[in-house]
Amino acid sequence: MTARTVRDPEALARALRRATDNATHHRARRAAGLPAPQVLVDAPGLTFTSGETDRRFHAASVGKMMTATLAFDLAERGRLDLDAPVTALVPEQEARGLFAGPGVTPRHLLTHTSGAADYFEDPAAGIPFPERLRRDPEHRYTPEKLLAITREHQHPVAAPGERFHYSDTGYVLLARILEEAGGAGLGAQLHERIFTPAGMGETCLLFHTLPGGAPSTSPTPGADLDLAPLVVDGLDLSRASALSCDWGGGGVVTTLADLRAFAAAWRAGALIGEASRAAMTETTHRFRAGIRYGAGAMRLRYREFFPLLFGMPSPVGHLGVTGAHLFFDERVTLVLNAHSTAEMTRSFRLHIRLMQATVRALR
Repeated sequence: MTARTVRDPEALARALRRATDNATHHRARRAAGLPAPQVLVDAPGLTFTSGETDRRFHAASVGKMMTATLAFDLAERGRLDLDAPVTALVPEQEARGLFAGPGVTPRHLLTHTSGAADYFEDPAAGIPFPERLRRDPEHRYTPEKLLAITREHQHPVAAPGERFHYSDTGYVLLARILEEAGGAGLGAQLHERIFTPAGMGETCLLFHTLPGGAPSTSPTPGADLDLAPLVVDGLDLSRASALSCDWGGGGVVTTLADLRAFAAAWRAGALIGEASRAAMTETTHRFRAGIRYGAGAMRLRYREFFPLLFGMPSPVGHLGVTGAHLFFDERVTLVLNAHSTAEMTRSFRLHIRLMQATVRALR
């Protein structure tokens, strides 16, 4: 991309509008009663938004990038050794039963190479976790309960460092390590070190904090914050207590503009230094075709989605299971929320159309 700004902002806006309109009116989406995708595309010379642009939504695993950024921030400040054994960083009983052997470190957790099972995706006592959510949507999950699912009902999938296996369990334990290292709750630290410096005034850690950083005491924070729908296997959990299942693995509630602000602050080095950003984006592990994983960050390779997608950038960011996207490079930031686990594939089709149109306009 050699152009300094979008060549024809009006033409690009029309192309982006066509793509979002087509996605909004897809028959499956309309049949499910889903609202329009929330979209923000930011490029030199144009900012395009669509859907309920100011409404808060659950960022799902996009929040892992913020948890990881906090981990590297603590490491930079000498509060956390990313290569220390986790058994030296949290009470021994919290890590017991999660791993196939000793020597697991925060870096293993960051890169999903600890060998821990995943309470969300892996089988647990014959009940997939989404089914648990459907059966009891008002269950309130704590970090202890989430770790217990893996400890009591799952087995490690590999020895530490042996292979990549995406694990929400690992990020729950990582967040507990960050609490011990930082001397404060995860929510308080995210506000102090991530949300406030980045200018994310509408963002919070659901069930734990409110926008601005005050503690949350409401039993129904999703309703209080009027969260956009979040549909898991056909059930809207945006108002349900069961949404407390994410926490350190992605419990952040935010807006399109706040995610753009996070991307800008992260990229500019306002949150962590260059070496830490390089470590996060050393994406050596294959998450899926077209998606590589580093330490709390993904990198996209569009040609692996479809061979003719040449000349595209290779943005970094993270993805959430409900079709939540945050990806950016030095020119383009794309934020997208599709509201549903059933919309993941269609959300990527929309993502690609939006990025293709924007890249062409910058040439």
